[in-house]
Amino acid sequence: MEKRRIGKSDLEVYPFSLGGNVFGWTADEKASFEILDTYVDAGFNFIDTANIYSAWVPGNKGGESETIIGNWLKKSGKRDNLIIATKVGAEISPDNKGLKKSYILKQVEDSLRRLQTDHIDLYFTHYDDMTLPVEEPLEAYAQLVKEGKVRYIGASNMSAFRIEESIDKSRENGWPEYVCIQPEYNLYDRMKYEVEYEPMAEEYGLGVVTYYSLASGFLTGKYRFNEPVGGNRSDAVKGYINSRGRHIIETLIEVADLLDATPAQVALAWLIARPSVTAPIASVSKASQLDILKAVDIKLDSEIVSRLNNAAKY
Repeated sequence: MEKRRIGKSDLEVYPFSLGGNVFGWTADEKASFEILDTYVDAGFNFIDTANIYSAWVPGNKGGESETIIGNWLKKSGKRDNLIIATKVGAEISPDNKGLKKSYILKQVEDSLRRLQTDHIDLYFTHYDDMTLPVEEPLEAYAQLVKEGKVRYIGASNMSAFRIEESIDKSRENGWPEYVCIQPEYNLYDRMKYEVEYEPMAEEYGLGVVTYYSLASGFLTGKYRFNEPVGGNRSDAVKGYINSRGRHIIETLIEVADLLDATPAQVALAWLIARPSVTAPIASVSKASQLDILKAVDIKLDSEIVSRLNNAAKY
């Protein structure tokens, strides 16, 4: 397993990012600590979270994931060995959202406090704020990088046009540039990334860290097409239950059997094998599910990649 550089930064990560969206949601602090221990003990080093995680849970206010990660970092003493990514800009509540400079400067302090660290390695614009010019958040990021509170910045849920505009403005003003994007991309959801974002990522030399890498769990193969879909992500999965989804799952299972792997491992290995992708993000609710980390050791030859691509053509 070799490290990969995130875009033009000096951040080097192993090609599997642990998603922190479940911490404080389907994984309580004890389970989260076990997941983090298992992930890091396996040699990995890239943890992804956001200030909004997990505000959607009744009784939560946002910041629960960062708090759990911060408590674990303090207990484990492993902060210096890790790359920590978090985000700003999602709507936590109607009056707690956006990308105004003053808001970002406050939110980063809150994230640093919860994470119990003095810097964030990779700070993402989580959602674009179309009411503001791209210069507004970039000015905030420039200040934070200068102060040493943020090392690099990335963009998620922004149009390719706005990302390109942001990079151009950064270059004009001598501000930090986005070095990474975080798009939705998986074996089922291919077109938007491959058509809109991938050409831009290659042109600008951006790192690519994918979310919904397992299509909300659909690509694990655990959902049956003739049974009702249940669980925390049932609504998200229903959109995949169709003839194309069936063909993708059938092919994943066939390839997994051929490689003595699981469908989830193959789906992640397919992402890891994509030249433009730095690392997929995936989350688990219990440490025993981290067998998906074996995806980094699966080598897909060109014939298998073509087979998967054909099954998931759009």
